[in-house]
Amino acid sequence: MSPPLARPFPRFISDSAQESRPYGRWEERLGEAFAAACGDLAGDAGTTLDAEATRFFPERTWGGRTYVPAVGRGHDEVDGVVPEFFGHVSFKRDDAEEPTDMNAVADFTDVTAADNPDWEVDLNDDVIGDWRADGVRGGEVTLIWGTPLVRGALAVTAELDGEVLDQAGINDGRFTLMAVDAVHGFGDEDMYLEIKLWNRKLQEIASESLYADEGDAEPETDPEV
Repeated sequence: MSPPLARPFPRFISDSAQESRPYGRWEERLGEAFAAACGDLAGDAGTTLDAEATRFFPERTWGGRTYVPAVGRGHDEVDGVVPEFFGHVSFKRDDAEEPTDMNAVADFTDVTAADNPDWEVDLNDDVIGDWRADGVRGGEVTLIWGTPLVRGALAVTAELDGEVLDQAGINDGRFTLMAVDAVHGFGDEDMYLEIKLWNRKLQEIASESLYADEGDAEPETDPEV
């Protein structure tokens, strides 16, 4: 018998990936949706997506929608840097029927792993919903995907103040997580996720916070496809 929890954070809120990544005609369909979303950003990014270089990450499902993250570089250099596009394609999947209500979201950055050799993990994240607890407590349901940049990474966890909220194996050098981030109301300060990489001996080999500085730009409105 256990007493009530003082911090009832939701854990393992999403379905695990059923496929490591898409392939065949389904990969093409997802790629077309992602490329269309990236195309809307070409003017601001200064380049277009190199669709052939798009990499998809393991899917995760939450709230009746499946999310497939993606990353792809631009075709051209802009001020000496090749911008990187990132985002995800989401859809509804009822039983064995064709996916419906497909929506693609994309953004871009000129701060990339290629220009930061000291990085240990290359992370992307996007808020896809809200978590509401009692009173004013709550947080942001966040999709996280990335690539380990250190050798020996076998698994990854998303931790909030030392508590594991999600975990996944690393497949083909890629991973996807989903957990509540920016949690407020459980103390004087907001709490942010820490992403940790683990080797086969269950030793922590790298970590990265999802904390965003207040000066960071707000994300643009999600385009629909």
